[in-house]
Amino acid sequence: MSLFRAFQKVCAPLLLVSAAFAADQRGQVLYGGFPVPGAVITATHAGTTATAVTDEQGFYTLVNLADGAWSVKVSKPAFATVTQEVNVSAAAADAAKFELKLLPLAEIHAQPADQPIAPVVTASATPAVTKKGDGKEEAAAPAATQEAKNNDGLLINGSVNNGASSPFAQFAAFGNRRNHRALYNGSVGAIFGNAVFDAKPYSISGLNVDKPGYYRFTGLATLGGPLRIPHLITRVVNAPTFFVAYQWSRNRNATSYSALMPTQAQRNGDLSAVTTPIINPVTGAPYANNQVPISPQAAALLQYYPLPNLAGSSRYNYQTTLLNTSHADALQARVDKTIDRKNQVYGSFNFQSLRGSSNTVFHFVDRTKNVGLAGGANWSHRINGRWSFNVGYKFARQTQRTTAYFQNGVNVSGNAGITGNNQDPFNYGPPTLSFASGIAGLTDSIPAFNRNQTQTATGAVQWNRGRHNVTFGGEYRRQQYNYFTQQNPRGAFAFTGTATGNDLAGFLVGVPDTSQLATGNPDKYFRQNQITAYATDDFRMTPTFTVNAGIRWEYGAPITELKDRMVNLDILPDFSAVSQVLASSPTGRLTGQHYPDSLVRPFRKGFQPRVGIAWRPIPASSVVVRAGYGIYFDTSVYQTTALKMAQQAPLSTSLSVQRSSTCPITLANGFQNCAGITSNTFAVDPRFRGGYVQDWQLAVQRDLPFSLQLTATYNGLKGTHSAQQFLPNTYAYGGTDLCPSCPNGYTYLTSGGNSTRNAGQVQLRRRLHSGFTATVDYTYANAIDNASFLGGQNASSGTGTTSQNPFAVAAPTTTNDTTIVQNWRDLRAERGRSAFNQRHTLALTAQYTSGMGMHGGALMNGKSGTLLKEWTLLGQIVANSGQPQTPIYPVATPGTGVTGNLRAQLTGADVYAAPAGLHLNPAAYTTPVAGSFGNAGRNSITGPGQFRLNASLSRTFRVKGDMNLDIRADVTNAMNHVAFTRWNTTLTSTQFGLPAAANDMRSVQFTSRLRF
Repeated sequence: MSLFRAFQKVCAPLLLVSAAFAADQRGQVLYGGFPVPGAVITATHAGTTATAVTDEQGFYTLVNLADGAWSVKVSKPAFATVTQEVNVSAAAADAAKFELKLLPLAEIHAQPADQPIAPVVTASATPAVTKKGDGKEEAAAPAATQEAKNNDGLLINGSVNNGASSPFAQFAAFGNRRNHRALYNGSVGAIFGNAVFDAKPYSISGLNVDKPGYYRFTGLATLGGPLRIPHLITRVVNAPTFFVAYQWSRNRNATSYSALMPTQAQRNGDLSAVTTPIINPVTGAPYANNQVPISPQAAALLQYYPLPNLAGSSRYNYQTTLLNTSHADALQARVDKTIDRKNQVYGSFNFQSLRGSSNTVFHFVDRTKNVGLAGGANWSHRINGRWSFNVGYKFARQTQRTTAYFQNGVNVSGNAGITGNNQDPFNYGPPTLSFASGIAGLTDSIPAFNRNQTQTATGAVQWNRGRHNVTFGGEYRRQQYNYFTQQNPRGAFAFTGTATGNDLAGFLVGVPDTSQLATGNPDKYFRQNQITAYATDDFRMTPTFTVNAGIRWEYGAPITELKDRMVNLDILPDFSAVSQVLASSPTGRLTGQHYPDSLVRPFRKGFQPRVGIAWRPIPASSVVVRAGYGIYFDTSVYQTTALKMAQQAPLSTSLSVQRSSTCPITLANGFQNCAGITSNTFAVDPRFRGGYVQDWQLAVQRDLPFSLQLTATYNGLKGTHSAQQFLPNTYAYGGTDLCPSCPNGYTYLTSGGNSTRNAGQVQLRRRLHSGFTATVDYTYANAIDNASFLGGQNASSGTGTTSQNPFAVAAPTTTNDTTIVQNWRDLRAERGRSAFNQRHTLALTAQYTSGMGMHGGALMNGKSGTLLKEWTLLGQIVANSGQPQTPIYPVATPGTGVTGNLRAQLTGADVYAAPAGLHLNPAAYTTPVAGSFGNAGRNSITGPGQFRLNASLSRTFRVKGDMNLDIRADVTNAMNHVAFTRWNTTLTSTQFGLPAAANDMRSVQFTSRLRF
C-alpha cells in the first residue's frame, strides 16, 4: 500500500487523538528591570489558548498547560507586544523572562481609545485559564462590556467581570489558605507503560518469537512558590521565589533483532554450498570440494557466535529479542529574587544521572553511566529608563563512563592467539569483525571514562530610543574535554572475499582482507575557547513594518591538547611526500611552515549579518509577509578532528592496511604496518575551517473564512566550506598505481564541500472552534551536497542574531553522513542527494475537546456532561518519502584498509523492479570493471517511506478546590504499521534489497498527575 493510500485510509478515525500533559509555566514581565503589573499573558499551543495577568511584582503562572512548545505573548497598552516560544514540560518548568519595550508616543496615541488597561492583581488572583476557542464562541453569549471583549481569555475565571480576580475570591487550598501568607504550587505524577499493552516487536526474519516482558515508569514531582527560611527569610513580601522539579525513571525496553550466523556445517569448514571455487590464499589453488581448514583464531572467535534458530534461509537465520535498560534521575531548581526596583538576581541548578545497559546480538551487555551538573547565576540591573544590562555565569560538568562486557574479565584476543592489539585488562574483548556477505559482525563497545566541563560568562546591554530597541552583548566560553579512551584499541578485521573468493572462508582460514588499529595515548586533555559578540536593532519603522537587523561574530578556536599530544602530517601540495608534525614541535620538515599548537590554523572572520522583516502590506487585512536572511557558521567541527589527531603515530599505534603479497596479514598477526604505507591514518588540512550556511526565507500568511489560516513558506540554504574526506594516491580496484612511490593509507580532511537545500511548505490551520482544531503541513524539499558530513549542534530555521545555527536544519533527522570520497581526483563526482533529504513530508494534527461550543457544550449536562465533557483527543499522522542511500561495493580501496567507500556499477535495469521478497533489484548493479570506479551515484537509492499515527486521550478532573487530577493515555504507532528505516544496499550481501531495521510497533503509555 502506498503512503498516500495509507494516509487516506486512516484520516477517518479522528477519534485517535490526544491533548498534551498538563504542566505549569511561570514567568516575570519587566520593563527596564522594573516589574510590570497588569500585563496580559496569552499562551497558544495546538489551537489551545491560556491566559493570565501579572501581579504587582510582574509574576504570572499559567497552569494546566500541555507539554510542548507554547507561543507566549505579552501585551500591555503603551508597550510593544512581545512573543516568545517557551518549552513546557511536566518534569521541568523554568521561569521565563520578558522585557517590554515602550512604544513611541505616536504609536501610543494611535492605539484604540477604548482599549482597557489590564487590572493590577496578585499572583494568587490570576489562575491561568485555558480558553477552548478563538473568541467566536462568545459571540452568541450575552453582550459583554468592551473590557470583557478585549480580555475574553479571562471570562471563564479570573476576570474583573466575575470577581475572581480578587484575592479574597480564591479557593482555600494548599499555599493560599487565609491563615497562610504564601502561595505554593506543586504536583506529583507518574508515567508508566507495560508490555501487556504493547504490540509484539516486528521480526524482519519472519521468525515468530515470544514477546518478552518489559516496562517503563517515570515519577514526577514539582513545587514552587515564595522561599521562606526560618530566622533568615521570614517575610513573604518580596521574598525569593523558587521552583524545584524531580524526575525518576526506570525503563526496560525490548528490541527485535535479525541476523545471519554461520551454520554448524560452515563452522566445521564445509562450504560446499558455495557455488564458486574457494582459493587457498597461500598456494593460489582451490580447496577440494570447498572444504577449508579452520584456523585456531577463527575457532576461538566462533564460540561467541550463536547457532542459527531459523532453518532454510540464506538471508536471515537467527532471530532474538534484546532487552535494554535505562535508569534516570533528574533534579532542577531555580530561585528568583527582586532586590529593588533596579536589581534582580536569579539562579538555577540542574542535576542528571543516567545509567543504562545495552545488549548486542551476541548477548554482550555493555553498561553506561552519565552524571551531569549544571548551574548558573544572573544579575539584571536597570541603569535608567533607556539603559539596562544583564550579566551571567554558567557552569556545567558531565562525566561519561562506558563499561564493556569483557572489560577486566576475559582476554578474548589473547586467548585466541591474536597479537599486536591492546590487551590491557581495561580493553579486553574481541577485535571487530565485518563481513561483506551480511554475516553478523562481531563487536563490542570501547571502554571510556570521559569528563567534560564548560564555563560560560555572558553579558548583554539593552538600549531603547524612539522606535529602536538595540541589544548588544557577548559571551565567552571555556570548554574542557578530558578523555580516557582509545579509538580502536582491539583493532578491526574486514573480510570482503578478495583473498579467497568468499568472505566467510577468509575468516575460517584466518586471512583478513584489511586490518585497522588505533591504540595508545589513552588520556587526552583538550581545551577550547569560544567567543561571541553580537548587536541587533529591533526597528519598528511604522505600525505595519518592522525590521530586525544585526550582526554576530563567532570565534571557535581550534582545539589544543594540554600536553601537546597531537600529530598531523606535513604534506607537499602534490601529495608526493608526507612527514609527521607534532604539536610539541610544530614545524613541518617538508614545507617549512610553522603550525599552531592546534595544528590547524584559526579562522577569525566568522562575521554573520542577519536581517528579518515583518510587513502588513494591506491595511485592515490579515495578510502578513515575513522574510529573512542570515549567515550561520559551524564552530563544532574541531572536536572529532582533535580526537583523531591524538590517536596517531608516534604517540600511539595507528594503521589501516590491505592484505597483499607484500603485506600478508593474518588473524594471528594482522596488526602490523607494511612498507609504503604511512604509520598515520588521518591528516587534516592546516587551513581547515568550519563551514557556513546562508539561510533565506519568505513567508506569506493570511486568514481565510471558516476559522482557517493559510501560510506559504519558502526556505533556501547554501552551505559553503563543508567537510570532505578523501584518500590521497589511491586508485580504482583492479587498476594500476600511478605513483608507487607516493605515500597512501591515510584519510585527508579538507573543507572544500558545498551543499544546497530548497524547501517549500504550505500550512493550512483551522483555529480552535467548537472544540476542534487541526493543522495540515506539506513540505517539498530537495537537498544536494558533495560533503562527507554536515556538522552542527543547534538548529534554527529563523533569522536574527541568536546563537543557534541551522546546520542541523540541513540535516534534521539523521546522523551525520561520514562517507569518504570514492575517487580523490574527482571530488565533483560526489555531488548527489544529501543523506538526510526527504523529498515529501505530509503531517496532519487534529484535536477535539468534547463539550465545547454551542452545539456540543450546551447539550451536555447532568451525568452525561460529567462523563463526556472536557475529554481532549489529539492525533498526529506523519507520512514522508524515504531518505537516500548509496549502493556499496564492499572491497578495500587499494593501498588502504578502508572499505565501504566504493560504489557499484549500474547495469541499466530498474533498481525498484525488485523480484518477489525484495525491495530492490540486485540485477540493477554489478561489480565495477577492473581499474574503474563504479558509476552508481552517491545516495542514488531512495530508502523506505515512513508512516506513523500517534494518538492520545486526556482529561483534567477537579478533585477539590485548587487540586486537580490529570490523566492521559498515549498511543505510539496506533495502527501498528510496519515502517522500515533503511534498505540493505551492500551489493555482495545476501540481504541486499531487504529491510535493515524497522521502527517500533504500537506502544501504550499512561500518565497521571495530581496538581495542587
